[in-house]
Amino acid sequence: MSNQQWIDIGVNLTNQRFDKDRENVINDAIAHGVIQQIVTGTNLSESQQAYQLTQNHPEYLYSTAGCHPHDAKHFSDEALSDLRDLLEHSSVVAVGECGLDFNRNFSPPKCQVKVFEQQLELAVEVQKPLFLHERDAFEQQYEMLQSFWPKVKGAVVHCFTGNEKQLTAYLELGCSIGITGWVCDERRGKPLKDIIHLIPDDRLMLETDAPYLTPRSLKPKPKSSRNLPQYLPHIAATVAEVRKTDLQSLSEQCLVNTQQFFGLSERN
Repeated sequence: MSNQQWIDIGVNLTNQRFDKDRENVINDAIAHGVIQQIVTGTNLSESQQAYQLTQNHPEYLYSTAGCHPHDAKHFSDEALSDLRDLLEHSSVVAVGECGLDFNRNFSPPKCQVKVFEQQLELAVEVQKPLFLHERDAFEQQYEMLQSFWPKVKGAVVHCFTGNEKQLTAYLELGCSIGITGWVCDERRGKPLKDIIHLIPDDRLMLETDAPYLTPRSLKPKPKSSRNLPQYLPHIAATVAEVRKTDLQSLSEQCLVNTQQFFGLSERN
């Protein structure tokens, strides 16, 4: 049995695809060395559900609270207030998933910008880090992030899949980087593999984004297309190989990075 320990910083555990076996998913992850998970909140309802999961599993789960850009058109002042209340809890460790997504524009860009700005202000107010989403909106998102940077308590770019220029900019600003099973995709993941070595050891965190982004290199291939937090060590093995480091060192470094960034050791 491996003594490596992992923390999955991005799991959509409130997703309905986990409704039938959520407890088993959590336990299976623990059995595979994933000792803690941070459950992603993408709107008020899911943020509330994510928080409730942390109360049901206080030793294993943390959560975020925020509004994904896809849901920005439904965001209200009342929702902002409710998110603020959630973020008062020690188990709710970051503001997000928030940011901009101009790829599909499920919410109008202007609306996304407004809601992202509200969450940037909220992060400054509650002094918790940002859990960022960005797709086809780098320049605008970076500019907004930069204007708030002196006042926010850090940010992690969730599921980074950008180019070297974008990675360098985020790193120079001071962001941490979340890597998912995207790096295990022999087709789409190659550009990310080529630059992943540029991430400093103390800025790297790992995530599955389950149930999405199942690692394509898993063998044997899972019968279900659903991604699971128990696959995080597989993602870690790919990252370790690309970065030319050993799994034990990667485990220890990512554990420290994640605990310090999210203040996990400060939980009551």
